[in-house]
Amino acid sequence: MKPYWKHFYHQADIGIIGAGPTIPAAFAQAGLALTAVITDIDKVLPVQEKTIFIEAPDLDILFFDYMNEVIFLISTQGMLFSEFTVTIENLSLRATIKGEPIDAQKHAPAAEVKGATFSGLKVFQNNEGVWIAKCIIDV
Repeated sequence: MKPYWKHFYHQADIGIIGAGPTIPAAFAQAGLALTAVITDIDKVLPVQEKTIFIEAPDLDILFFDYMNEVIFLISTQGMLFSEFTVTIENLSLRATIKGEPIDAQKHAPAAEVKGATFSGLKVFQNNEGVWIAKCIIDV
């Protein structure tokens, strides 16, 4: 199964889905989906690295906190990210994310992401054994 990401319609906000053969792969794909809400991922060079550490009581909250930490870095560091490496052990997440500072002319940001929401929040394994991580992003 090839990991993938996609968006889904949700009124004024946008839903994101990350899918992969493992939970970390699904989380990584969701990171790409998040960036794709803002700009064309192919325009974001992975030249600067940030590290995220998160612990949570369950997978749904871990995913929620991870998405909000990426959004926090986008907002406070003025960066976009195009490469996500995620490891999860005992509900502890470590992610190395790579990207570059936002360049309005190059990246032409289409939306400002404000935060992940609990609406539609779910991390699960489907009938085909694919891990799915999804939520609604407030834009």
